[in-house]
Amino acid sequence: MQSSACVADAVVEAGKRCSLTKSVLAEWARRGTPRQVEYLLGYLEAEGASRDASKRAQLLRRCALPQAKTFEGYDWSCVSWPDGFGRDDLLSLSFLGDREDLVLMGDVGTGKTHMAEALCVLACQSARAARFFTASSLVGRLRRARDEGRLDRELAQIGRAELLVVDELGFLPLDVDGARLLFQVVSQAYETQSVVFTTNLEFSRWGSVFGDDQMAAAVIDRVVHHGRLLQFRGESYRVRHALMSPGGGGAE
Repeated sequence: MQSSACVADAVVEAGKRCSLTKSVLAEWARRGTPRQVEYLLGYLEAEGASRDASKRAQLLRRCALPQAKTFEGYDWSCVSWPDGFGRDDLLSLSFLGDREDLVLMGDVGTGKTHMAEALCVLACQSARAARFFTASSLVGRLRRARDEGRLDRELAQIGRAELLVVDELGFLPLDVDGARLLFQVVSQAYETQSVVFTTNLEFSRWGSVFGDDQMAAAVIDRVVHHGRLLQFRGESYRVRHALMSPGGGGAE
């Protein structure tokens, strides 16, 4: 008779070699005693939980967030909601199922990027793929991929995410080449992904970002068709909590 340690090692090795099938599980569930079947169920539930946790962790790593922020303690006071869409709709991620876009527009430091990062975390926790880029880093990534002859593959990888965040649109102007690359992403995502943009610029000023009013109009046309605008107004969180603010302990 094999020792319990040997049997345990054999179980691990057997588990590495196979994927479980319904017919085999059903057969062993019929053959086992109630206590054995209960033990088998416990194992399967633990295995499922472990795989789910691994998938969520992998999705979060692939998302490449600068900071994995959540909505815990989030200050909602700066957010103005569009008609028919509120906090519960946002947190339920219902907009992902409808392939709707979100534009988080408004003052600097009012929580736009925090919200976008927290949405990515929420999506990954729900086992839904998300990717996070600043507008400039996304254009740089696409430019390198094109120069190396793998732009189609890069676009395909980006296109597999249910949620795509383009952060800081408008912080840095794009040249014509960069604008065209970003337009390819927006066009590909249209009605197939949800894109969340964060920006401090109103739509009327997007032409200055893309360097071309027609290009900007084409992007806006796609975004507003299935999109919602969340506006952010208020004093910057960083200014409110800055060491250099009056009474904040900064140098005099």
